Formats: sequence, structure tokens, C-alpha cells
Amino acid sequence: MAGSSGETRFARIAFRKLLDNLQARSTVQLAHYKVSALSPRVPSAPAPASTLLPVFALMLGATSWGILWYPFRLMAAAGLPAPVATLLAYLASITVGFVFFPRAWREFRPNALWIFGIALSAGLTNVAYLVAIMEAEVLRIVLLFYLAPLWTVPLARLILKERLTVIGYATAALAMCGAIVMLWRPELGFPAPRNGFEWLGLAAGIAFALCNVLVKGAHQVSPQAKSLAGAIGVALVALPVALWLSPAPGRWLTQAAPHVLLLAVIGAVLMSTSVTLQYGLSKLAANRAAVVLLFELVVAAIAAHYLAGEVSRPQDWMGGAMIVAAGLLAAFWEHRAAQLAARR
Repeated sequence: MAGSSGETRFARIAFRKLLDNLQARSTVQLAHYKVSALSPRVPSAPAPASTLLPVFALMLGATSWGILWYPFRLMAAAGLPAPVATLLAYLASITVGFVFFPRAWREFRPNALWIFGIALSAGLTNVAYLVAIMEAEVLRIVLLFYLAPLWTVPLARLILKERLTVIGYATAALAMCGAIVMLWRPELGFPAPRNGFEWLGLAAGIAFALCNVLVKGAHQVSPQAKSLAGAIGVALVALPVALWLSPAPGRWLTQAAPHVLLLAVIGAVLMSTSVTLQYGLSKLAANRAAVVLLFELVVAAIAAHYLAGEVSRPQDWMGGAMIVAAGLLAAFWEHRAAQLAARR
């Protein structure tokens, strides 16, 4: 009996020690849980935003611009002068902008300098290119206009303090070579202006580069406000040009009457395309965006082949492939740079 009572006493002591240990551990764990629950959580680093979406936005915008020339050609063939069609289409675009983005104009006054620069450069780009391509050799004007990436490099360095890397120079060179391969005609000679209209085409390319850089710089302005400002700028610059080239405004409405629905659709497309482009330009470096926008040449060549019956040459497809490759490289390096920045 003595042995069994001693064992019982020993078992009770061991059991009490076990309970004490369990209680102590549960108290520590509960205290830790309470501290963890009451302590503010440190948010994890946000995942880097996709850099592919801005590239796709620019390619979508370039696709729209590569096709929009065709309805303007149809309206011109039906008797509506191109400057008048441009003015009316952008007035429709402004109407769409005010309807769907009624608060966008409120950003104009606090950002007056940026808005004025975007409006003026957008207006000069569109109208100068239109007048030049109507009055001079189309291919030479297109080639001079698409020297725009060359002007983007110094403008982005001056205004945005962007420095082009070795990869950036290589990508821009590949895209420019592709554009030259597509547009080069030995009989047209070196792409240097030879008359006033060709200088106008070159000026349109410079204005285009400036507009893209200003859109990138005005990061505090929404894409909707930038798009509305650009449409207003094109309309304001197009009005005197339309009066100069088609000095009979009383006939404009009669000439435009059969194309009212088409002009309204073009206006909506112009505004939506512009918002898409503004988004892409705001997210990508100006130099890389200029490379991606050359994709418009590829779309325009395909559209001319299937819509206008123009014959495509092997060099068109070769140059187009070089431009697409440059755009993909620009997207790849942009995505990789974002990933590296997120890891730091």
C-alpha cells in the first residue's frame, strides 16, 4: 500500500506539472495572438502594375490610326473635302468627350500650360500632316513624318530628363530601319525636305513627337482631359485650314449631310482611341512609346492592301516584321525593368 500510495502521489505531482506547463504555454500563445491581432499589419509590397497593358493600348491606338484614313478617303471621293471632314469629325469627338467625360474640362485651368501645349501640338500634328499629304508625294510625307522617334530622343531628354539606354537605342534603330525599309523608294531619293509641303510633313512629325512627350510629362492630368484638349486643339487649327482650302463654309453642311452617321462614328472612335493612347503614353517611357507607335505603319500597309487594293512588296513585310520585333523588344524590356524595380 505504501508503494502504491507513493506512486499515486508521484503521478499527481507529475500531472500537476504537466497542467502548469500547458497553462503557461497557452498563456504565452494567447498573449502573442493578442499582440499580433492588435498590432498594425505591415502591408506587403504591391505587385508591379503590368507593363504589357500600356503596350497593348498603344498598339490598339496605332491600329485605329492605321485604318481611319480609309473612311476619310471615301468621304473625299464622295465630295467632302478632307479638311472639312477632319473639322467635323473632331467636333463630333469633342461632343463625345463632353458627354462621357463631363468633368474633364475642370483639369484645364490648374494645368493650363500642359493643356495648351498638348492641344497646340496635337492640332499642328494632325492638320500639318493632312495638308502635306494632300499636296505632296504621299510616300515622302509619310517617311518624313515617321522620323518622329528621332525627335523624341532629344525632346524626352530636354523635357522629361529621360536617358535612352543601349537597349533603347538598339530598339529605336531597329524600328527606324523597319520604317525606312517599308517606305524607301529609290526614285524618291533621300528623306530630306525638298519643298514647303515636305517641310510641313517634317514639322508634323516633330509636333507629333512633342505631343507624345508632353502627354507623358503631364502625369497629373487624366487621359480623358488630355484627349479632350487634343481634340479641341485639332478643331481650332483645322478651322482656318478648312476655310483656306475650302472657302465655301455655306456648302459644308450640304456636303457632309450624307456622311453624318459616319462622322459621328469616327468622332466616337477618335475620342476612345485618344484616351487609349493617352493611357499608354502616360505609362511608358516616351522613347519606347515612339517605337511601339510605329506599328501604325504595319496596320496601314495591311489596310491599304486589303481595303484599297494596293500591292504589297516583300520589303513591306520585311520592314513590318522589323517594326513588330522592335515593339515586342520594347515591351519585353519595359516589363523586365518593372520586375527588377519591384525586387529592389
